[in-house]
Amino acid sequence: MFSSRSWHPHAATAAATVSLLVLAPATAVAAPAELPPALSATAAYEQLAGLTVAEPRPMAGYSRSRFPHWAQQGHACDTRETVLARDGADVEQDGQCRAVLGIWHSEYDGKDFTSASQLDIDHMVPLAQAWRSGADTWTDARRRQFANDLDGPQLIAVSAASNRSKGDQSPDQWRPPLRRYWCTYSRAWIDIKSRYELTVTEPELAALTEMVGTCNLTDGE
Repeated sequence: MFSSRSWHPHAATAAATVSLLVLAPATAVAAPAELPPALSATAAYEQLAGLTVAEPRPMAGYSRSRFPHWAQQGHACDTRETVLARDGADVEQDGQCRAVLGIWHSEYDGKDFTSASQLDIDHMVPLAQAWRSGADTWTDARRRQFANDLDGPQLIAVSAASNRSKGDQSPDQWRPPLRRYWCTYSRAWIDIKSRYELTVTEPELAALTEMVGTCNLTDGE
């Protein structure tokens, strides 16, 4: 579930500044990765019903280079380092904004890490998946925005193993190993698909409906 703490527009700049935090003690607990606030479960159902259902578009012409990343965010920080600073606890950065110390919790598989090299920044809706869903018709500038989106729940720091297991698969093909994260994952996926007017397949629609169903609607989520 998304944290109640909001992701402010100026957070990218703040995260880009070299940290002066005190080192975390060995017993420190990694904080869950914080995504920008997304849809409530009720809103997710509504947005899901409004998405266009279509067959996947061809991959002709696709390349990750058509989605330029990671973009510079100021103060020598690129998008990757900005997300690492946002999603970690007690993160320290060097003069080039590289995360040299910190603790990260991977929401997909529940594992904790103390080295940024063990983490990937996952695109919630993978680049190739977006291409098959309509991004093939976008300008490169639009694709760049999508690949570096810090305003929506599109980027999250997770274990490299879980990110590579996911690849470019949709929720009917891959889900986070931790079932308790399905609610957040599905809401974020629907949010991004809706924000960027991307299509869904019939199996994808069914999987997302099931996953949103794991949310506790009585709590207003």
